[in-house]
Amino acid sequence: MNKLAAVILAYKPDEKLKTIIMRLKAQNIKPDEIFIMHTVETDEDDLELSWIEDIDNVTVEKVKKEEFDHGGTRDRAMQLCSDFEYVLFMTQDAIPKNKKLTESLLEAIMADKQTNAVAYARQEPDKGCNIIERYTRTFNYPDEPHSGLEMAAETNNSIKAIFCSDVCAMYNRALYDEIGGFPGRAIFNEDMVFAGKALKADKDVIYEPKAVVIHSHNYSGLEYFKRYFDLGVSHAEFSYILKDFHSNDEGIKLIKETAKFLIRRKEYFMLIPLIYHSGCKFIGMKLGKLYKKLPKQMIDICTMNKGYWIKNK
Repeated sequence: MNKLAAVILAYKPDEKLKTIIMRLKAQNIKPDEIFIMHTVETDEDDLELSWIEDIDNVTVEKVKKEEFDHGGTRDRAMQLCSDFEYVLFMTQDAIPKNKKLTESLLEAIMADKQTNAVAYARQEPDKGCNIIERYTRTFNYPDEPHSGLEMAAETNNSIKAIFCSDVCAMYNRALYDEIGGFPGRAIFNEDMVFAGKALKADKDVIYEPKAVVIHSHNYSGLEYFKRYFDLGVSHAEFSYILKDFHSNDEGIKLIKETAKFLIRRKEYFMLIPLIYHSGCKFIGMKLGKLYKKLPKQMIDICTMNKGYWIKNK
């Protein structure tokens, strides 16, 4: 059995994808195979990745746009990797910071491979990232590693215990099957759903800060609203898993800590977008959880993932 496969989800990729592939191939522990799950709208989109033909051990798997699903497409990739012990999932905009990414994640899982189902990486902000997003990355991805099982016990099942990000996360292939894998149909948040299932099965979710990718976004208020609407839909659809993990006002805590940080830095003007964006997130999340009561026209306006509703209407 091969040791490690890497899977990168791609849609209209730019030069970052080539950088990611080259950096994966330069890792201290190189993936035996890299699979690109390429979502396409037309046959011409195949040409976007024609340059990959010259790179060894990289396979492109075409996904029709109408068939794409955050859970189902990743599960399809996992089935392609049935002969691998570990599978690294990444997005097309997450750049490995150094050569220790795969090595650090493997060490985290192999510390107890009978229990550790997934290990996810630290995300550091890109150069053009705004100050609020920079602090959010520091808040969500601290210096110290942690175990989801231990955090759940210490915090009486805080939602942070099942935090996990497929921006860069490595899965233990054997435990993936045992736990039940990704949901076949998910608008978003398939990583946290899997993490919740893992903890319920007494398997662990490991945060490993020594594994680092460069990844951040400067979302607008509307983009935050749409993203959190889809997050709310996910919480509603998978309430049977997520209901046992409480938020404990983590969102309020982040807002307060960010505000204190901005005041210390005398960035008073940035308090305005902090409040505005936080309001967009809150309203989006609340509406998403109530999506079953909303008319289709309103859902179409609110969602970031319109294809999900077409496929699952």
